Amino acid sequence: MKNLIQLTTILVVTIFCTSISAQDVVLTGSQVPATNTKFGQIRGYIHNDITTFKGIPYAQAKRFEAAVNPTKWEGIKSTTMYGPVAPLLNPTTAIQDESEFVFDHDWGFPNEDCLSLNVWTPQATTAKKRPVLFWIHGGGFTTGSSHELPSYDGENLAKKGDVVVVSINHRLNVLGFLDLSAHGEKYKHSANNSILDMVKALEWVKNNIENFGGDPNNVTIFGQSGGGAKVTTLMAMPKAKGLFHKAINQSGSFRTAMLEKEDTQAIATETLKILGLNTTNVDSIQNIPFEVLAEASGKALKVVGAQMKAAGKPVIGFGLNWGPSRDGTDLPYQLSSKEALAVSKDIPFLIGTAKNEFAPFANMRFVGASDETIMKHIKDTYKDKADAYVKAVKKAYPNDTEAKDLLDVDTMFRPGAVQEANDKSGLNGAPVYMYLFTWQSPVFDGKYKALHCMELPFVFDNIDLANKMTGGGEEAHQLADKMSSAWLNFAKTGNPNHAGLPEWPAYNSNNTATMHFDVTCEVKPQLDKELFSIVLGN
Repeated sequence: MKNLIQLTTILVVTIFCTSISAQDVVLTGSQVPATNTKFGQIRGYIHNDITTFKGIPYAQAKRFEAAVNPTKWEGIKSTTMYGPVAPLLNPTTAIQDESEFVFDHDWGFPNEDCLSLNVWTPQATTAKKRPVLFWIHGGGFTTGSSHELPSYDGENLAKKGDVVVVSINHRLNVLGFLDLSAHGEKYKHSANNSILDMVKALEWVKNNIENFGGDPNNVTIFGQSGGGAKVTTLMAMPKAKGLFHKAINQSGSFRTAMLEKEDTQAIATETLKILGLNTTNVDSIQNIPFEVLAEASGKALKVVGAQMKAAGKPVIGFGLNWGPSRDGTDLPYQLSSKEALAVSKDIPFLIGTAKNEFAPFANMRFVGASDETIMKHIKDTYKDKADAYVKAVKKAYPNDTEAKDLLDVDTMFRPGAVQEANDKSGLNGAPVYMYLFTWQSPVFDGKYKALHCMELPFVFDNIDLANKMTGGGEEAHQLADKMSSAWLNFAKTGNPNHAGLPEWPAYNSNNTATMHFDVTCEVKPQLDKELFSIVLGN
């Protein structure tokens, strides 16, 4: 009997270790076949039966000029490391310990030559055509990268869904949006170079992804926060039509309009003025150190922002900043116009937000505060509408029990998402699906709740990679299985329904059907109409 127990123990340990070893093996070099692209051969690495390529050049560009194809190369290019990230206007030199623990950023290394993408695939051959999920990172239109968060890693999603995952870097901030179109033909597209970079990357997918086992005729673009806003922008862009077939906007409906050309050109003119340049010597701007350019353009934004305010013009988003604009050529329509919506009428659309988003950050000073202090703050903020506000929050989230929960609900991102869902579903075209991520993270005593970005580890099935955000654990893994399966099914068929979820009806402005992702997932109608009315009218 003793020998039998010992033999059984040895067998179990052997099987366990063999399983772990198989997952941990990384194949590199000549063990990995080279893969062809239109510009040359590349070689990545294989881990967990997924072939990964990082830092593949999809384009190249001179400063403020439209991107062109990369220069072809000889031999086999090694693509095992992420490429450079777009330079930041304000480089990170210090962090807040606790919140950085939660987000766990990888800031990367900056370089203006940043037009690269990454691919995760179960098989880098043409033997099978798999759905392609094309990820666009967040960070507004000014920061971020394809590998900024551990959640963004595409290996698990590719393996689970037998799909190809692509993520991209592109130009940001002043480099992606300074409108020099009035100062020379070479700068004709400069107002929206950042968005055109994404189009260039989608064209790379169309022309190359079959060699990576992907289907160029089944591409889903998805992004969160700024990435979600980029998704909505691409949906309104005639030049992008036909390059993707489904779309997902996660917490990205905060920007419902774009600047007009007169405003973007005014920003450029003011920038040139601060730099001591004009149309005759404008090309000198291509050689000015980025730090000098960033400072000058930042000052220009403040000057033009003040001018717009004085003229009674609305400022888009969270204040005058870099982003796409209606240039009449590449982006001819305002985002919410009938013309813009018609561009993607036949694109199935999945859209939603997180329950708390940035609200926990905004209300950190009330962590540990007494109920009396919190209720006084609500009374001071909403005055004679305070009781109605509390009632509206409790209607929207009847299971919340703490006083601080009354403060921490998002009313910044979700109203725009609801409006976008209403507009899109009103076209009577492809279906729209709405979600609300309400699961509460346990990290740091639960203070971060369903924070902005919190759904990402669940979508990518990366609970362990992002365990500083999720806390890990079986509950999180179970929800990740449900969410990632929904995203995968949507990418495959345009419908997120699967056996692990209750029936998820397509959304319209009458049923307002919204999937609440939590420990128990359930579909509810919109319950926060009164809350929006009170907060947005306050």
